[in-house]
Amino acid sequence: MAQRKGFRQMLDEALAEIVTLPVEEAKALHGDPAVVFVDLRDPRELEREGLIPGSFHATRGMLEFWIDPESPYHKPVFAEKKKFVFYCAGGWRSALAAQTARAMGLEDVAHIDGGFGRWKEAGFPVETRAPRQKPPGQQGGD
Repeated sequence: MAQRKGFRQMLDEALAEIVTLPVEEAKALHGDPAVVFVDLRDPRELEREGLIPGSFHATRGMLEFWIDPESPYHKPVFAEKKKFVFYCAGGWRSALAAQTARAMGLEDVAHIDGGFGRWKEAGFPVETRAPRQKPPGQQGGD
């Protein structure tokens, strides 16, 4: 079966629909209580690289379930009337996530152009995250 749509086309479509914030504009929003920064990266990325201080962590794979109030996995943060600024490592996952969040009814969404990588390159604040502890008996490989 031939591929109908590749990731580049999907990204282009998302970028045409969503708000993309230059990292400097995102920094200006940081700390505003009406804004939630949402980190979409995997836990290992957070442990390795850190995160934007005060960010809410929502792995990309669970986002739709956490946004939907009908889902048993719904997170109340997504029911708040706030601006949501999504970010990932480089801006691809966050562009697709912002498009999805908007399609699901979140009205004020954006993503950071260049993602966490660009935030870090700009010298903006980064918070470290300790590695999660595995329960006894679950040590070793994944």
